[in-house]
Amino acid sequence: MPKPIEPMKRLILSAILASSLFGAAAHADSYEDALSSARRGDTPQLMQLISRGVDPNTVDAQGNSLLILAAREGNLDTVKELLKHRPKVSLRNAAGDSALMVAVLKGETTIVDILLAAGAEVNHDGWTPLMYAAFEGRTEIVDRLLARGVDVGALAPNGSSPLMLAARNGHIDVVRRLLKTGADLDQKNDAGFTAESWALDNGNTDIAGLLRAERSRRQAAGAR
Repeated sequence: MPKPIEPMKRLILSAILASSLFGAAAHADSYEDALSSARRGDTPQLMQLISRGVDPNTVDAQGNSLLILAAREGNLDTVKELLKHRPKVSLRNAAGDSALMVAVLKGETTIVDILLAAGAEVNHDGWTPLMYAAFEGRTEIVDRLLARGVDVGALAPNGSSPLMLAARNGHIDVVRRLLKTGADLDQKNDAGFTAESWALDNGNTDIAGLLRAERSRRQAAGAR
C-alpha cells in the first residue's frame, strides 16, 4: 500500500502544478498578444513581448509570421523594428505569400523597399512578387523588382507570366516596362491565352496593339 503524501509534499506539488498551469496560460496570452500587436501596429507592446522571449518568427494558424502580418497591414514602424530581430524575411504562409508579396499586393512601396533591402527573396516557385505587382499594376514596385534582377519569365501556377497578367488587367505602363526586358510574347497559359489574346478578351485593345507592334519590331530586328 503506497504511503500517504505528507502535507508539506502535497503543498509543494500543488504549487508546482499551479505554476505550470499559470505558465502555460501566460505563454498563450503572449502568443495572442504578439499576433494582435503585429496586426494593429502596436510596436512598443510587440517589442516588449519579444524582449520577454516571444519568438520573432511566431506564426498564426495560417502560417502568417509577425512580419507578414505587419507588412500586410502597412505597419511600417513595426516592420522596421521586427527586422532588427532578424526574422525569416522570406518566410511564406500556407497560401505561399511572403511579407514582400503581401506588401506588393497592398501597394506598400516603402515597406517593399525595406524588405528588399533586408534581402527578401524575389524569385521562387509559385506566385512571385513580380506577378502580384503586374496583376495589380504597381508600376513603381515593378521597377524596383526589375532592378533586383527578378525573373520576368517565371510562370504562375496557372501558366501565366507577369506580362500576361498585366495585359489582362489593362496595366499598359507595366506592359511597357516588361516589354523592354524582352518578355516572351507568345507564351500561353493553361487557358490557352497569350498576353495579346488575353488583352483582347478583356477589351484592352491599346495593349493588344502595343504587343502586336512589339512583335513586328522584333521580327524586323531579327530579319536584319
